[in-house]
Amino acid sequence: MRFALLGSGSRGNALLVEQGDTTLMVDCGFTLRESERRLARLGKDPGSITAILVTHEHSDHVGGVALLARRYGIPVWMTPGSAANQDCGELPTLHLLNCHEPFAIGGVEIIPFPVPHDAREPSQFVFSNGDRRLGLLTDVGRVTPHIETCLSGCHGLVLECNHDPKMLADGPYPPMLQRRVGGDLGHLSNPQAAELLQRIDVSQLHQLVGAHLSEKNNTPQLARQALCQGLGCEPEWIGLADQSHGASWRSLDSWL
Repeated sequence: MRFALLGSGSRGNALLVEQGDTTLMVDCGFTLRESERRLARLGKDPGSITAILVTHEHSDHVGGVALLARRYGIPVWMTPGSAANQDCGELPTLHLLNCHEPFAIGGVEIIPFPVPHDAREPSQFVFSNGDRRLGLLTDVGRVTPHIETCLSGCHGLVLECNHDPKMLADGPYPPMLQRRVGGDLGHLSNPQAAELLQRIDVSQLHQLVGAHLSEKNNTPQLARQALCQGLGCEPEWIGLADQSHGASWRSLDSWL
């Protein structure tokens, strides 16, 4: 199993998970043309996407879903709450998922789990091929015991490092937005991400990619430093996904 990110940040998000002939896309916050361009950069034909999973209805995650799904006839999965609130347009095929019940698409088992975020019914996911597990956690204001349980023992992890608390407090955001981003329904800070790594089982972790970094309230250096401290590893072991280039393919069958 391998994974890559088309891009990660407030201007658009998308993750690819590939196992054999199954390719899953999680979210799509880009225009159709931009999605096609970024997929080509990763060597993927949009027509090869098996399904699109939606974490929640915010535009940087769902804005391009319907365009891509309609163009290539891709089925879409999301929670009922997200489906009721998404405004991305008509979908060719919509499946409603229960974020407390695992399900399978092709060769991948998907374990959804609920997260605290300012959306109607947000979820994140763990992906498994029966041997390797990939966890995804972004757009979450705080870490719950259930989240820790779901992410323990993963071989790969895409983990939000949205902001540095001091940069957020001293930055350009107005107080209301600062409270939203830094609150329990907002986004994970660098220290929160580091603390999560210290609380879960990381003994099998092969790949770690920091994601959803704020371009105004964080820096790659601060995010990498926090993840290194949380994991107790060297800086070069940490991957970071950015807004413009995402992150290239990483295999769960190999280190780094």
